[in-house]
Parts: sequence; structure tokens; C-alpha cells
Amino acid sequence: MNAFIQGLPKVELHLHIEGSLEPELLFELAKRNDIDIPYQSPQALRKAYEFEDLQSFLDIYYQGANALRTEQDFYDLTWAYLEKSKADNVIHTEIFFDPQTHTDRGIPFDTVINGIHRAMQDGHKQLGISSQIIACFLRHLPEQNAIETLQSILKHKDKIIGVGLDSSEQGHPPAKFKRVFQQAKEAGLLTVAHAGEEGPAQNIVDAVEMLSVSRVDHGVRCVEDELLLEALIDSKMPLTVCPLSNIKLRVFDEMEQHNIAELLRKGVAVTINSDDPAYFGGYMTDNFLAVSNAHPMSKQELAQFTINAINGSFISDALKADYRAQVENYLANH
Repeated sequence: MNAFIQGLPKVELHLHIEGSLEPELLFELAKRNDIDIPYQSPQALRKAYEFEDLQSFLDIYYQGANALRTEQDFYDLTWAYLEKSKADNVIHTEIFFDPQTHTDRGIPFDTVINGIHRAMQDGHKQLGISSQIIACFLRHLPEQNAIETLQSILKHKDKIIGVGLDSSEQGHPPAKFKRVFQQAKEAGLLTVAHAGEEGPAQNIVDAVEMLSVSRVDHGVRCVEDELLLEALIDSKMPLTVCPLSNIKLRVFDEMEQHNIAELLRKGVAVTINSDDPAYFGGYMTDNFLAVSNAHPMSKQELAQFTINAINGSFISDALKADYRAQVENYLANH
């Protein structure tokens, strides 16, 4: 089954590009930009990746992002992720980035988006990976900050497909960002939001009803609300689940307790994603393997994760049909 998973075409819908910053590249960028890092080596930094909860991860995540300064830095970061995606047979990816993480420390919005976008263009030409980019608002900051950030996003609508909502879920419900999401929708942007990871199932309901999201990022606590679960199944609302992340951040104690297989079998449109792979111990193939090893699944079930991701992606219907055919052909030949 491991060989089947390795070769399976994959689509990633929940990836924070800043969270793909491997310690080795971080040290390289820090040296390039003359930035001090409070660790002696990449190995020592990697040992610090033991997190108690989401906030303990975010503290070190933002520290790592500080090494990103120039357009070339953001290009190199994105290119490194795309090369790993190619090795994992990822055919399409929809990348999150956090503008406020960078603009709040004086890095121009244009510097960030241009570096990421240029790498995505090269990834399509050289690696054959299609991609989209989604700008996320940091929910621990005031909504007014998000509204101001939206103005920068709208200047790059040729590059950015939608907006999202990430960072600390606790104490920052979807209702806090209702106005800015409405403004984004009126401007023609698609919307997604993190909900139901550390926060309650009600956050998922509110993300759908208040923010009009096209898909829910995480969403694993939907099982706490039977009516919500039924609505997710009926609407085929995609959940971008991140298995290794959920274990690393103690959402579940071990993969055997994870509910992703149960949700798939109930008919929820769950997908597998890597979230912040440099910090959580694995990219796409690693996440598929972790789920498969803990929950023995058929090849058809494993392929369904990719089909769900294709259906939930923000690409054209024609490209969706092409990618579904690739998965079905792979399944037929294996």
C-alpha cells in the first residue's frame, strides 16, 4: 500500500507556505539577511518543534518567518515546497500565506506576493504543478487590520484567488471577521476559514453561515454536532484535514484516535493536507501514510481523498475533470 500511496496523484488545499520553512533553509536565509537565530544549528532548532498546543507552535512559527525578507527569499521558500510536492506526486496545490505576518514587520506586500507567485509560475512550467494562492487574515489581530490588508490583496486579484482566516482560533470566532469577508466576497474573492480545530463545532457553523466559506479548514470537531455533520454531508462541504498537524498540536493524542477515516466513510468530503509540514513532521505522502497505517483503508478510499480535494479546489471544471481522470486511471492500473 505504501507504493500505491507514493504514486497516487495528490491535491493539497491546506498549506501555509511559511510553515514549509525547513530549518536548513531558515539558517540559510538568516545568514543571507544577517539575522540572529537563537539556536546553534538546524538540528537544534528541529528539536524545539515539540508543541503543547497551537499557540506554542505559533510562537516559533512567527520567529522563523522573521528570516524572510526579500522577494528572492519568498521565491526560494515556495520553490522548495513545490519541489517536495513534485516528489510526493502533488498535481495541484492551493497555498496560504499570511500577509500581516510580513507587513507588520515592514516587509512590503508586493515583495511577498511577487516572490511566491513567481515560484508558482515556474512550478507550473518546470514541474507541471498547477497552483492557486489564498491570503489569510490573522484572527488574533483586530478586524480593522484585516480590512486594511484586504486593500492590498485587491491590488493583486490577478494572483490571489481568495481569502482565509488562520492563527489562534480560541477567543477569535468567525463573527469577528464577518464584515471583511463580506467585502472580500463582494470583490469577487472566494473564502475559506480555519474552524473546528481547537475551537468548537459552532465555529464551523458560523464560518459557513457568517463567512460564506467554500470550504472549512480542519473542521474535525464537526462530530460534536450531529445536525452540522448531516449538513456537511448533504452539502459536500470540503474539510481540509491535516492529520499529522492534529497529532502534533494535541487535537488527537494518536493517529488511531483521529476521526478522518470515520468521516470519509460517513460521506463527509474530507481531504488530506500537510498544514505546516516543516514543523509537523511531514508533507503529503507522509500524511497519507500516517492515516493509512493507523486506519487500514482500501485503495478506492485513499483515492477518494484526492477526488474530494479535486472537487473542492478552486480550479476550472475542465481541469477538475482532467485531474479526476488521472486519479481514476491510476486506480484502474493499480
